[in-house]
Amino acid sequence: MNHPKPSGEIKAVAVATADDLRETIRRKSKLKGRQADDASLAEVRQLIGAAPHRRDLLIENLHKLNDEYRALHDRHLVALAKEMNLPMAEVYEVATFYHHFEVVRGNDSVADITVRVCDGIACELAGAQNLLAKLPAILGNPNVKVVAAPCVGRCEQAPVAVVHQYPVLFATTDKVGAAVKNNLTTQPMAKDSANFDPAALAEKGVSPQGENQALSPDYVGYESYRKQGGYTLAKEIAEGKKDAESIIKAMENSGLRGLGGAGFPAGRKWRIVKDQVAPKLMAVNIDEGEPGTFKDRTYLERDPHRFLEGLLIAASVVGIDACYIYLRDEYHGCRELLEVELAKLKANPPFKLPSIELRRGAGAYICGEESAMIESIEGKRGEPRMRPPYIAQVGLFGRPTLEHNFETLYWVRDIVQRGPEWFSSFGRHDRKGLRSYSVSGRVKNPGVKLAPAGITIQELIDEYCGGMQDGHKFYGYLPGGASGGILPATMNDIPLDFDTLQPYGCFIGSAAVMVFGDKDKARDMALNVMHFFEHESCGQCTPCRVGTSKAAKLMQSKSWDKDTLEDLATVMVDASICGLGQAAPNPIRCIAKYFPEEVA
Repeated sequence: MNHPKPSGEIKAVAVATADDLRETIRRKSKLKGRQADDASLAEVRQLIGAAPHRRDLLIENLHKLNDEYRALHDRHLVALAKEMNLPMAEVYEVATFYHHFEVVRGNDSVADITVRVCDGIACELAGAQNLLAKLPAILGNPNVKVVAAPCVGRCEQAPVAVVHQYPVLFATTDKVGAAVKNNLTTQPMAKDSANFDPAALAEKGVSPQGENQALSPDYVGYESYRKQGGYTLAKEIAEGKKDAESIIKAMENSGLRGLGGAGFPAGRKWRIVKDQVAPKLMAVNIDEGEPGTFKDRTYLERDPHRFLEGLLIAASVVGIDACYIYLRDEYHGCRELLEVELAKLKANPPFKLPSIELRRGAGAYICGEESAMIESIEGKRGEPRMRPPYIAQVGLFGRPTLEHNFETLYWVRDIVQRGPEWFSSFGRHDRKGLRSYSVSGRVKNPGVKLAPAGITIQELIDEYCGGMQDGHKFYGYLPGGASGGILPATMNDIPLDFDTLQPYGCFIGSAAVMVFGDKDKARDMALNVMHFFEHESCGQCTPCRVGTSKAAKLMQSKSWDKDTLEDLATVMVDASICGLGQAAPNPIRCIAKYFPEEVA
């Protein structure tokens, strides 16, 4: 190919005058889109402080705005985006992902008080729909909004309504009306003068009984806990007086497994993360969003430092640099308690502590899934990650991460001090260990039952719950919360533990046991939980997002289209990213298999 020879002279060509360039710069310097006004910027800065701001604190900052103004005004979101140097689209998509954030535009009105009525199974059985139907007219105030809410983690106190952040236990229209009238909107702080020894409650009930239960029960505060020998073990480990290997072996020999639902052996998890490259982080899951589960709340609001000591022991053994505690937003009293007690611990530490941060959920069941929780801690939408890599290698902020449920860490101190054989000595039907069963529904004495692993539902009802409520005959039960399946009363001799329920299409999960009677219908239980899954799907994958919605509609028919429902179930199980979509079909299959006469 022939190319022209280069010219010896290059002529300059003017592409723009100096004035043209100045005008271009002036135009580009003007930001596109909606701009933050000075008043909104000032209001945002007053709540979140001066810049710079960490990206991972976006949700915490949204909470500050939401608490102050009872909603998220769009003008504040624009100002927050500018103040945090984030795209407005990113702030908006995070704010609209979580149920407890309400985004309002312009001058749209905001309710002075929102009353949330739990419509989970336990509350449904106790009359939640009656409350939802009657409260708007009884309250008679356009500035008070009444909405249905998924399980708020107080199933043993059903039905429950929450007036802003004030739970009304065993709610009636009169009780809720009085709370609204008296402007009771925050949970009172508990007293820190209690004595609480969980080991002494082994094979007993933990929860108090009766309708006069304290909303904020007394708890063991920092000073009392230290006087009772608290943090002595953690101090010995942190100072090298007890070696890490012996602690890990104690955990392994105890047989303690993850008590959030997955059941992964705790000692093995410590060993895996210990071998990773530093820096390493810890994420503690107290989201407890599985309907029917309230064990973590029951222990936390009575004995917070036993959990914190377990956290610090794990941190020392594994080599953790920073710990993040993720607490569900519904537990307002627990959050205030933890904030107060963490401040005391940090002000007078028994030894050098790792960094500990308390993070607040915002109403998203999906954040109980470990990778979704990590996304939320990072200030993002709580969407599960694809795996591998697993979070033990690449987790929070891209670092190796030890993830644990609250209750798993809660038992660490007792297992190490009393010896692993103490924990493993409990059990029935060839199972080992203790389980905190959250029992609710049609039993006389609901609550947390610290019973032997492997106990059967019949034994649990008869020995720990005082039998069925008067006028109700045992008909069926959910052994593992909304996602754990549904079994008939005729199958009352299956040990309730990890690995024992899978052959029947169920699993124990977080040991949330919900009991229903002969005046209830199993299909109604299944529809209730499918509506829950439809509401709580993060929407990331189509099989879960669309499948739960389609299933809920089909399940409302008097006679089920079993072939179509099974086809939906197969697709959800095979193609959903995380456990929500994979477990959502369990109730469908259980009803078709064990209660066919109800949907024939």
